[in-house]
Amino acid sequence: MTVDLSPLYRTAIGFDRLAGMLENANRVESAGYPPYNIEVTGEDEYQIIMAVAGFTDDELSIESKQNELTVSGDKSESAEERKFLHRGIANRGFERKFQLADHVFVKGARLEHGLLHIELYRELPEALKPRSISIETGKLIENQS
Repeated sequence: MTVDLSPLYRTAIGFDRLAGMLENANRVESAGYPPYNIEVTGEDEYQIIMAVAGFTDDELSIESKQNELTVSGDKSESAEERKFLHRGIANRGFERKFQLADHVFVKGARLEHGLLHIELYRELPEALKPRSISIETGKLIENQS
C-alpha cells in the first residue's frame, strides 16, 4: 500500500521532518520481538508496554537520547546444562528503538509480571503553547522614504 503525503507538504509549514519520518516508517521492517503496545494514558501521557518474559531488571536497559528511545535486553546464559523437549520461549537478546516526538520525555519504567512499562509524557515549552494575538484597528503607518 502506498500513501501519497504530498498534500501534507503543501499545507503544513515546518513539518517536513514529520512527513519524512512517516514515509520512512512504511519502508522500515521491524522484527516482531519482543512484542509491544503503545497506549495513550492521558492528554499528554503515553505508555509503552513490552513483553519481556524471562528478563530481570538487571538484564534490561533503557536509554533516551535526543528523540530516540532505545530498549535492549541482554539475556545472560545460565551456567547449568538444560535439556528441552520443546523450547518456545525466546531466550535471546534484543534491541528495539522508538522515535519520540519533540518534547516527549521518559517519566519512568517498571517491570511487572514479565511486562516492561515505560511511561512517557509530552511537555511543551511556554514558547510553543498557543497564545492569543491582539488585533489593532486604526490607520496604517505610511512608509516614509
